[in-house]
Amino acid sequence: MDIVVKTQASAALLRRDLRFVAIKEKALVYASFFKTGKGEYGEGDKFLGVTVPKQRVIAKKYSDLALPEISLLLESPIHEERLVALIILVSQYAKGDMVSQKKIYDFYLAHTTQINNWDLVDSSAQYIVGEYLLKRDRKMLYLLVRSKSLWERRIAIIATWAFIKRGDFADIFAITELLLSDKHDLIHKALGWMLREVGKRDEAALEEFLVKHIKVLPRTTLRYAIERFGSQKRIQYLKMK
Repeated sequence: MDIVVKTQASAALLRRDLRFVAIKEKALVYASFFKTGKGEYGEGDKFLGVTVPKQRVIAKKYSDLALPEISLLLESPIHEERLVALIILVSQYAKGDMVSQKKIYDFYLAHTTQINNWDLVDSSAQYIVGEYLLKRDRKMLYLLVRSKSLWERRIAIIATWAFIKRGDFADIFAITELLLSDKHDLIHKALGWMLREVGKRDEAALEEFLVKHIKVLPRTTLRYAIERFGSQKRIQYLKMK
């Protein structure tokens, strides 16, 4: 009888699999899309050219990857390695008990410097930070909001999606008020996106907030927030601005 030896999951093997399905031409497209040029928000980020569906297949294969190995991936300059690491973390958090979830939450916050593009934040913040803070003190969100890091501020915003889904809008309203003077377009877009999510569940609550802050809301935030309104109502709000 043949003896099957199971190879232990490792960052090195995962990297090998990513490179096997990489498409060089896509790497150039992704580098442009994620603004990796000098002075842009993703400056220096590097891409292999692996599609997100293929990254998810690989993440599933390595779903039991240990945190030290995930850390190696997060420290990589390669964007896809960091995204796969976060997809794995999200999966492990969802399946974990309270002890492992706390460990993953702490691990995530210890690696925010590597969660440094909008897709990395958006695919992970609500599922780890948001879910963990659902029934806990949320002061960590407000530390992140006041961070000089664009990505930590965006993590705080996107984390509130976990609350919004449960009809809890207090934190996204408070965070929006704190970030009204933020200059970055990616913050304006994230705020508008989350406010739009509020409107899907309670349009009256969103409108009450918009009317109160209409004069100081970034225009991009307002446009995102009112996307689901009828055309006449959208025009009305834009005129109020």
